[in-house]
Amino acid sequence: MRVTQSGSGLDLNLLVALDVLLEEASVSRAAARLHLSEPAMSRTLGRIRKALGDPVLVRAGRAMVPTPHALAVQGEVRAVVERARALFLAGGEVDLPTLTRTFTVLTNDAFTAVHGPGLLARVTREAPGVRLRFLGESHVDVPALREGVADLELGVVDTRSPEVRVEHLAEDRMLAVVRGGHPLLRGRVTAGRFAAADHLIVSRRGRLEGPVDAALAEQGLARRVVGSVGTFPASLFVLRESDLVGLLTTQTVPLAAALGLETFEIPLDLPAVPFGMAWHPRHDADPAHAWLRGCARELVPKGGDGPTASPVRGT
Repeated sequence: MRVTQSGSGLDLNLLVALDVLLEEASVSRAAARLHLSEPAMSRTLGRIRKALGDPVLVRAGRAMVPTPHALAVQGEVRAVVERARALFLAGGEVDLPTLTRTFTVLTNDAFTAVHGPGLLARVTREAPGVRLRFLGESHVDVPALREGVADLELGVVDTRSPEVRVEHLAEDRMLAVVRGGHPLLRGRVTAGRFAAADHLIVSRRGRLEGPVDAALAEQGLARRVVGSVGTFPASLFVLRESDLVGLLTTQTVPLAAALGLETFEIPLDLPAVPFGMAWHPRHDADPAHAWLRGCARELVPKGGDGPTASPVRGT
């Protein structure tokens, strides 16, 4: 990214303004974020356009959209702004009541549905000027933390970026979930009965097999997977209207219960589900980011604690 110098030198405030403009894709919203008037923000955008030699934001109907060049440098701009913020705040304390910041959290929809209300409530209570933006996991792997697309990742962290910091938070475990009155709820669920049912998989990449299939294969069994969906919440609505068997973690049992679904223990030896958080090292010395990590750390139950499976009826 090239930024030209004016007679008074390089104005790094333009990077902050560019970061906000690209995030908001709106001059008026960016002006409000930066406590500027709209004319002042428009003039700043003009300076950015001149410095970059690119329109940055262009009109598309009633909205404004970033140019291809602006999208290409957005991650780099965010990274530079975050590194500069960390430099000036290193070793200091953050004044939460006056903090104005937007954090982007990359996680799956199940975490957002279960823990999002608690995290939003705490953030609103302690730092009312902070906004959280939850991004769902993509079907393709992208270096969201490295490129500054996300500030924090929560969930089953499988990043292959060596520079990313990863902290283990808890061990969760899988349960089976079905509609109320499902045939499997009558009598003891054996591995054979479990395998004989039709199954639904949750996979953001569209996979049609997983650890359950490996565990069944060790016992000479195989199941029939009729399909996969991208998120746990979506799977619950499918399960509610069918005889399919799905999976969820103990943390997401409340979502199933709210829809009248029932859970039971899976009669297989399955690996634990590690839950953690990840962030880029540029946030290490940022006290505001450290506070957010602390909020997430305290939010997640340790050791797979949480609701247990419903007992299977009958004998």
